Amino acid sequence: MSEQVERIKTLIIGSGPAGYTAAIYASRADLKPVLYTGMEPGGQLTTTTEVDNFPGYPEGIDGPAMMMQLQQQAERFGTQVRIGMVTAVELSDEVGGIHKITVDDSIQLEAETVIISTGASAKYLNIPSEQRLRGGGVSACAVCDGFFYKGQDVAIVGAGDTAAEEASYLANICTKVTMLVRKDYMRASKAMQHRVNSIDNIEIRYNTEVDEVLGDQVVEGVRVVNNETGEKEEIPVTGLFIAIGHKPNTDVFKGQLDMDETGYIITQPKSTKTNKPGVFASGDAQDKIYRQAVTAAGTGCMAALDAERYLASVESKEMLAS
Repeated sequence: MSEQVERIKTLIIGSGPAGYTAAIYASRADLKPVLYTGMEPGGQLTTTTEVDNFPGYPEGIDGPAMMMQLQQQAERFGTQVRIGMVTAVELSDEVGGIHKITVDDSIQLEAETVIISTGASAKYLNIPSEQRLRGGGVSACAVCDGFFYKGQDVAIVGAGDTAAEEASYLANICTKVTMLVRKDYMRASKAMQHRVNSIDNIEIRYNTEVDEVLGDQVVEGVRVVNNETGEKEEIPVTGLFIAIGHKPNTDVFKGQLDMDETGYIITQPKSTKTNKPGVFASGDAQDKIYRQAVTAAGTGCMAALDAERYLASVESKEMLAS
């Protein structure tokens, strides 16, 4: 274990759009932020080849390049960006209290404020061909990537509200959308089921699972299997969208921060404040509805402003007390 404990004014955990935006605002406010990147520096956007819907990039931008630019902007104002994974936390209940953080099971830190921007990871089917073609036609975000498949045939895996909503979105821009549903019913609400059933170019296949994603460099089709009959069939598509849910990367905070049943951190309305004073949550770690880079960046800005105001209030109380 490290002998000397480093004291940090603002610790940012996570390096996606939320974390880097928080870092830009925090460093400009002289909060001297230190950002730990986590296991996936840059977050989910590093697996996206083209980002076309982030404001300010009229020609679009490569996902990893965009995250590198955000990092450089944060560092320009003084953010310390460090490679490392937060492995344990001990969050204070006291206003003005110090939060104890362990990085990589060995580095001990003390933080006056903590901004959590650990994001969420999309759930995949975990078959080799799917993993190989991620970024080559396999996507976990129809709103992000659907535009690239305008006028084409695509498939989507999932049976919940998110899958139904994304299928409806894709149906507006694609020639045909095939929904692959593992069971003989959908989990989506009745309203969402009615919506997809009423759209002519959506076909729903029940009791159907992906056996293989076809294609060498890009998706050329999917081989599906009927899990009742065992019958296999190849469906020609150029895009495969996985909509079976996300898992927020918040396990390290369980038992200390208020979360919903799936692990998303609960923040106060119109705020990034958690149930612990001086601890703020931004991005996909607390947002299970929008999950966009631009909304994550927005909450990163909010978290930095909340941290700045919190520190100012603590300093004011200390001055009055003295």
